[in-house]
Amino acid sequence: MCSNLKPRIRRLSVANQVYNRFRSQGNALSPGDIAIVDGAEFHHYQPGWTLVGAGLKDKYSLRRRMTDLIPAHIAYQPENAASFSPETNSITTSGGTSITYDALIVAPGLQINWDGIGNLSKALADPQSGVSSIYSFDTADKAWSDIEALRTGKAIFTQPAGVIKCAGAPQKIMWMAWDRYRRTRRNDHIDVEFITGMPTMFSVPKYSEALNKLREQRGVGALFKHNLTSIDPARRVASFKTADGVTAEKEYTLLHVTPPMGPPDFIKSSPLADGAGWVDVDQGTLQHKKFSNVFSLGDASSLPTSKTAAAITAQAPVLTHNLVSLLNTGKIGKAVYDGYTSCPLLTGYGQLMLAEFVYGLKPKETFSAFGDQAVPGRAFYYLKKDFFPWVYYNRMVEGTWFGTSGFSEPKLVSQ
Repeated sequence: MCSNLKPRIRRLSVANQVYNRFRSQGNALSPGDIAIVDGAEFHHYQPGWTLVGAGLKDKYSLRRRMTDLIPAHIAYQPENAASFSPETNSITTSGGTSITYDALIVAPGLQINWDGIGNLSKALADPQSGVSSIYSFDTADKAWSDIEALRTGKAIFTQPAGVIKCAGAPQKIMWMAWDRYRRTRRNDHIDVEFITGMPTMFSVPKYSEALNKLREQRGVGALFKHNLTSIDPARRVASFKTADGVTAEKEYTLLHVTPPMGPPDFIKSSPLADGAGWVDVDQGTLQHKKFSNVFSLGDASSLPTSKTAAAITAQAPVLTHNLVSLLNTGKIGKAVYDGYTSCPLLTGYGQLMLAEFVYGLKPKETFSAFGDQAVPGRAFYYLKKDFFPWVYYNRMVEGTWFGTSGFSEPKLVSQ
């Protein structure tokens, strides 16, 4: 069947921003003119899973039913997109429904490849394995249980090479575990090590240098350019490999795993994808390079910046401006996204390093007038712990939170 719904907006924050923009122009859309296509029963505040792993939040408090979030003026198709036909302006859902559109925003997020690491799924399912991950609702609280249970031994925290959700999260949970051990006087009996497929602690040199100095001060071991490939749960041994094929085995008592990630399979196989499988959009306008009425933002897009919720707050107003202009005039707007993203790097209880940067890995800090953001601060910590989870569900999903611009729409940079 073919739905009679019109534009298809995939991300709730953008859907509401588009609706609000038309309404502010005196051209309010009719109910159903904007729709969300999403088969998930729940929406999760995923940046909060680090807080769950650190024992600071209950994971159930960070999720909402999709039906409770979507307002009456937005139609809801509770199925997942399965394929795209941009030549005919239509998509097909997982249930076989054909839906046409005037404009399409694609924002399905990343695909987590749990099977990319041998025996990982098996180890995560075993409550006694000592293996956990904050990258899943089902396992985020296991990270906290494992951290609390450890009294002596080796705690290893991993990060793969390549693109992942929030590139700072793998070490955030490590720093929180380290501080928990310090505060409970276990740090003399537990060795903490960070093993990453990346060449440095962080992609932005300024913050990477500060984090590496912190690592050295705290006596945290590190191994760079090493990817976790498999786990032997019975022996509690993790196997790693470098890009050159060099292998290494590490014994562990606790192992926190960040699995490899990538674009969803249905995006990779679609005509919307670039050579690497991401939705192929202009890095400034967020418009698809081939199909002018298709846009993308967030994790599945080809935008060369860190994939975070903060990035969405900067991308969404640009996309909204350019899309609404296209629908109103037939010409795309002139707003440009500069690559802004942010990673609130927890470094302990009551401590946070607020990394903010744009394309080219150049810092663009909101609070630089008050001090160096590479120095962990207490105020930043409470932004992460309390304010961001609140503002996400109370303002961001409503389309009324704009990140560094607060509750006011930002002044957009033009081409």
